[in-house]
Amino acid sequence: MPKDHGIGAPMKRREDVRFLTGAGNYTDDINLSRQLYVHFLRSDVAHGRINGIDTEEASKMPGVVRIFTGKDFEGVGGLPCGWQVTDRHGEPMQEPAHPVLAQGKVRHVGDPIAAVVAETREQARDAAEAIAVDIEELPAVVDMKAALQDGAPRVHDDLTSNLCYDWGFVEDNKAAVDEAIRNAHHVTTLELVNQRLAPNAMEPRVAVGDYQRANDESTLYTTSQNPHVIRLLMGAFVLGIPEHKLRVVAPDVGGGFGSKIFHYAEEAFVTFAARQLNRPVKWTASRSEAFLSDAQGRDHVTKIELALDADNNFTAIRTETYANMGAYLSTFAPSVPTWLHGTLMAGNYKTPNIYVNVKAVFTNTVPVDAYRGAGRPEATFQLERVIDKAARELGVDPMALRRQNFVTEFPYATPVAVEYDTGDYPALVDKLEEIADFGGFEARRKESEARGKLRGLGVNCYIEACGIAPSNLVGQLGARAGLYDAATVRVNATGSISVMVGAHSHGQGHETAFPQVVADMLGIDESMVDIVHGDTSKIPFGMGTYGSRSLAVCGSAMVRATEKIIAKAKKIAAHLMEASDADIELKDGKFTVAGTDKSVAWGDVTLAAYVPHNYPLTEIEPGLEETSFYDPSNFTYPAGAYACEVEVDPDTGKVTIERFSAADDFGNVINPMIVDGQVHGGIGQGIGQALLESCAYDENGQLVSASYMDYAMPRADDVPFYSVDHSVQTPCTHNPLGVKGCGEAGAIGSPPTIVNAVIDALHSGGHKVDHIDMPLTPSRVWTAMEG
Repeated sequence: MPKDHGIGAPMKRREDVRFLTGAGNYTDDINLSRQLYVHFLRSDVAHGRINGIDTEEASKMPGVVRIFTGKDFEGVGGLPCGWQVTDRHGEPMQEPAHPVLAQGKVRHVGDPIAAVVAETREQARDAAEAIAVDIEELPAVVDMKAALQDGAPRVHDDLTSNLCYDWGFVEDNKAAVDEAIRNAHHVTTLELVNQRLAPNAMEPRVAVGDYQRANDESTLYTTSQNPHVIRLLMGAFVLGIPEHKLRVVAPDVGGGFGSKIFHYAEEAFVTFAARQLNRPVKWTASRSEAFLSDAQGRDHVTKIELALDADNNFTAIRTETYANMGAYLSTFAPSVPTWLHGTLMAGNYKTPNIYVNVKAVFTNTVPVDAYRGAGRPEATFQLERVIDKAARELGVDPMALRRQNFVTEFPYATPVAVEYDTGDYPALVDKLEEIADFGGFEARRKESEARGKLRGLGVNCYIEACGIAPSNLVGQLGARAGLYDAATVRVNATGSISVMVGAHSHGQGHETAFPQVVADMLGIDESMVDIVHGDTSKIPFGMGTYGSRSLAVCGSAMVRATEKIIAKAKKIAAHLMEASDADIELKDGKFTVAGTDKSVAWGDVTLAAYVPHNYPLTEIEPGLEETSFYDPSNFTYPAGAYACEVEVDPDTGKVTIERFSAADDFGNVINPMIVDGQVHGGIGQGIGQALLESCAYDENGQLVSASYMDYAMPRADDVPFYSVDHSVQTPCTHNPLGVKGCGEAGAIGSPPTIVNAVIDALHSGGHKVDHIDMPLTPSRVWTAMEG
């Protein structure tokens, strides 16, 4: 029987009650007294020189309070980049300025030129349309390779070229990799595109700035995954507001997927404008605006080579990737195609020689940054597609080829500078073969063929790095912030508990899973534990939620703080029972003297902490509250094995996913129901990338897929029922919970699995197609078959 409470119990998310009954409190629900509204006038050309901005007519329109342009931000800092990459020649990356409002030039469609602040949203929009902007349109550059050619239009005039950096990893491996590929028995080469995606969280971004002149304090309400980081970046680097005078609040947030990690211009603007006008200023993005202002994801063009010896053992991997940065460097953009991508190129395999080259390029497009998985999906897609192609070229079973090359002994130090602490990849494949019913596939294929359809089976094995850390390592790699986290556990006099955490929940279920951990440690009911997050005025510090770090990092801080609570509570209990604290045991919410029937309840101890009539005041101070900071010693390494069966209609090229199975190792699982939901959602996003989604720009830098009329999102009938299993558990060895993280797995493992299945289906019908770039739309698949 499954547990009904505590760690490991599949408890329903308590926060869903308010979400499903319309009682959530989102940023757009926040409306302040005397509030004004801002509408941004955005560039409709991808590249142009601003010769003049005429706001005279617009400023006289009804309700207009003030119109801001780039001139108002002269002397104000630009948006900072949070990660510096050093190239393979030892030189720092080129790092252009990123103004809050465009100054001198616009560099992508959607670049904000002016901001109208008015009494109503409609008045602000109407006035923005009356602003006359004289823009000299310049040639735009969209294609990354073209952007690096001599004579290409420069996105930033003050840079030497459009190359942000040319990164090699590990540079000392290059000669050995080149030699291994020259001497290989077989080399498989594949060129592929990991297309650009729009994040499309359910809730568009919103920002509300407020200012209290009486105490010179600013407050920003925003849709953010990490309010403390926004406070740090905006306060210290953009607006120059001391942290103790700046509060950032992220209330309920309707999805992020990475796009709400970053500090955006709109957040800085509303905070700045509220101080200037001494009135609250609010901005709510339209969905069309989100397509042009939210950081987008992926956008890599890669050539990968896999070398094998005569026994089909992997001997070397070499990759060359062009990674699009867009027009500016978003907060963590430089780290995504480098340290979050190159370090994962070993995958699950014991390949002795690996070299990764990445050229990051500026183009006249929306900036690109982390999107669910952030670098790991790109690495997995390259690796798992080239392995499948190699298996076909060699005439061997693709899963057998993977099994043969698995890492089987742990800890395992890869050639790309990370060390896997635990894992059992053969067990994952065993479980996958069971839940996916590999044995029945041929019968299902024949049944599909009888209906005139081609059926294919695709497989994939992945590993990812989560809980990015430790701070001293990432600091050496270019991170401009620490990557620890913090938690405060405050026990109230009546025994209830408030836990203040630096992680931020925007769909992960923290308000349910975190209490499960604390309640399990104390032996009390989860209903007694309340989670407080998303408000910098209530939490010591925190680095937010991304990279599946919540439980592994912030949860570990919470465990350490709870351990301190238990240690102090035992001292109080020992005093109450006239015993040694070394003899006190805590179980089921009761403190007992070991070997006796003497006990005292949790509530009696907590009351004594705040009503210290009978209390060892000379030994410990009153109260029961503890804080811990936790900085991990290593990444965590979730892994999995996925299988997908598709049907392809040979007459139209339409792909239908018939079955999808996922076996994942997430280490210890706190709440299986939440884990299932995270995997389901990730697979759904992976299906979107594999079959449907793509940000498409024309040669002039116009985003031609800037609405749901043109950007195809997965719907209910695009996804199958999943078979999901996480019974294979190899606990992480370096955090107290033994957890690894589950939030990104589905989005990492599913795209190559689906593409592998489609290629297998086409081969079953006699179509010798090696690769089709995502999304595998009917037209692309049909064209490949006909070609």
